[in-house]
Amino acid sequence: MKTSMMKVFAGTANPKLAEAIAEHLDHPLCEINVGRFPDGEISVKVEEDVRGSDVFIIQPTCPPVNDNLVELLTMVDCFRRASAGRITAVMPYYGYARQDRKDEGRTPITAKLVANLIYGAGTNRVLTMDLHAGQIQGFFDIPVDNLMARPVFIDYLKSIGGENIVALAPDVGSSKRALAYAKKMHCEIAIVEKRRESGDKVHIGHIIGDVQGKTIIIPDDIIATGGTMAEAAKEAKKNGAGDIYLAATHGLFCGNAFDKLGGAPLKEILVTDTINHDVNGNGSRFAEMNIQVLSVAPLLGEAIDRIHHDKSVSFLFR
Repeated sequence: MKTSMMKVFAGTANPKLAEAIAEHLDHPLCEINVGRFPDGEISVKVEEDVRGSDVFIIQPTCPPVNDNLVELLTMVDCFRRASAGRITAVMPYYGYARQDRKDEGRTPITAKLVANLIYGAGTNRVLTMDLHAGQIQGFFDIPVDNLMARPVFIDYLKSIGGENIVALAPDVGSSKRALAYAKKMHCEIAIVEKRRESGDKVHIGHIIGDVQGKTIIIPDDIIATGGTMAEAAKEAKKNGAGDIYLAATHGLFCGNAFDKLGGAPLKEILVTDTINHDVNGNGSRFAEMNIQVLSVAPLLGEAIDRIHHDKSVSFLFR
């Protein structure tokens, strides 16, 4: 039986998502003052007693990643020094996840570095969503719950009544994700042959599988520049595909992503609210691009409630 009080706090990274999670929990956000000194340094002051409390900090490290990461670390340190009973960092988007291994000489493993920083600041548990690489969970010496946004996308796709669906992996590395969609939706899978030529340029080959006349779902964890997914959609359309949907948990939309995706034959682009789309002005482009933002607040809220009451979080994967 849980006796410590649950207290949910929000940083400045994604206030709309934090409010939606609090509403789902029927638990108001607690008072905290997060500001900036004149030189840009972060200041934090908790405005209520947290001694012995079960503290949850909602702070995705979405762009601006560096500011939001340091803000999270500062908040964790603040709660640790205020004698919180347990501190859970709720990071719907985990920044610096791309470099999760040394694939060439003289490069860092920034995903591990960030894990060390979060743990070293005093975090007791991490709740995140669709990590870019699942092995990042092993970089921590504390429990990590990595939720999947897949149920949110599947519910939406079922609601629009698509038929003859194929889950199309935009590259071989995404085939496991596409297979998971295919199993849940009882549909076929196809894979796009892709070769990356540089950080923002890819070469698309042929499609392995049948997409002729099919409704296509292209799932991924991140839309960054959108190049891979746009080219995959074009190739699918060349092969006779019907309506094409993109489904990516974290919609970063970096650089000229809107131009690339705008030139692709897409019915809809589906993303979630793990990213604060207002902070960089991207939200204003969503209507003209037919981008739908689905909320993961209920999923995160349920996970927070289960963690607090020491219930199974893996239940949410079923």
